[in-house]
Amino acid sequence: MTNSVAILGSTGSIGTQAIEVAQMHHLRVTALSANSSVDELVRQARVLRPELLCIADESRYSALKEAAAGLGCRLLAGMDGLCEIAQHSSTETLLNSVVGMVGLKPTLTGIAAGKPIALANKETLVAGGALVMKAAAEKNVPIYPIDSEHSAIFQCLRGNHAKQLKKIILTASGGPFFGKTKQELVHITVEEALNHPNWSMGAKITVDSATLMNKGLEFIEARWLFDLRPDQIEIVVHRQSVLHSAVVYNDESVIGQMGVPDMKIPIQYALLYPERLPCPTRPLSLTDYGTLTFAKPDFDTFDCLTACIKASERGGSAPCTANGANEAAVAAFLARKIPFLRIGELVNAALETLPVTELTCYEDVAAADRAARDFVAAQL
Repeated sequence: MTNSVAILGSTGSIGTQAIEVAQMHHLRVTALSANSSVDELVRQARVLRPELLCIADESRYSALKEAAAGLGCRLLAGMDGLCEIAQHSSTETLLNSVVGMVGLKPTLTGIAAGKPIALANKETLVAGGALVMKAAAEKNVPIYPIDSEHSAIFQCLRGNHAKQLKKIILTASGGPFFGKTKQELVHITVEEALNHPNWSMGAKITVDSATLMNKGLEFIEARWLFDLRPDQIEIVVHRQSVLHSAVVYNDESVIGQMGVPDMKIPIQYALLYPERLPCPTRPLSLTDYGTLTFAKPDFDTFDCLTACIKASERGGSAPCTANGANEAAVAAFLARKIPFLRIGELVNAALETLPVTELTCYEDVAAADRAARDFVAAQL
């Protein structure tokens, strides 16, 4: 159980809930970072008084310097600032909740410095899973997953041997367009894609949930976190988001983790592990839900999910290509430059066009990511 935490992405959905958990359990918050939200970052700093404050968008540094005057925090900016937080002596546990591939370098930096990682940045493992897990093993650094599904699997594996595991069941809400055909998704608007039925998340992650790309990224992430083969991961659509995931053992016993759809539960488990203390969420009442349903995903309609599974099977730079292409395509969709279905088309086209290369260092990952983004940009 940690006594202090540094939070990358503190103004986002995960970051703000992590602060709530930290305050409830009297954890010291030593550092905060935001992408560009200076006002919210400074508001948090006035309450928490961290040692370090970072704005990732370097063009906003002057605004941060002015707004944070008198706070007594050391001010940082850009990737160098994120990495400084990751390795700083005051950082006991690093909670990484930034969005996108930008989270990879701070994660690697934190691991190199021996900092336990509470990981909500799934792209870290999607783009550079082999590098991250190898570095974590060499440094004997624990990675505590914050995604509700991976936290559920992590919890269900406690007290059992990994060699006894047959497979995992990765649950998916299905997003706002479950049951719809491709024809029905042709004219989907940004507003419709951002209307998730169960979870309150940032724009990029919410769109990923609508395309089921988010589940594809979690498929790849699960492979790395739990050292699985692709055929050991079953994806099941579970609309109520009550069963967060489950594991199946060799004797066909199935152990699942349940709870209301509230990210404070996995955030708290990651920060307080192995302790279980009261959490600021409502209790689960199965009788209030009454019925829990399960269905197979539609791999044809939601081809982002199919692309991720294919990328995972190919290995090498393929998952990084899928992730980079998706980040660029989602940004274009949110900017209303492309239609909704074009996201999946671009991800699959990048996978089919770009070569699969070996990733041996961070620079290899960055190059594959850049190639995927350039590919998408050329198609716009």
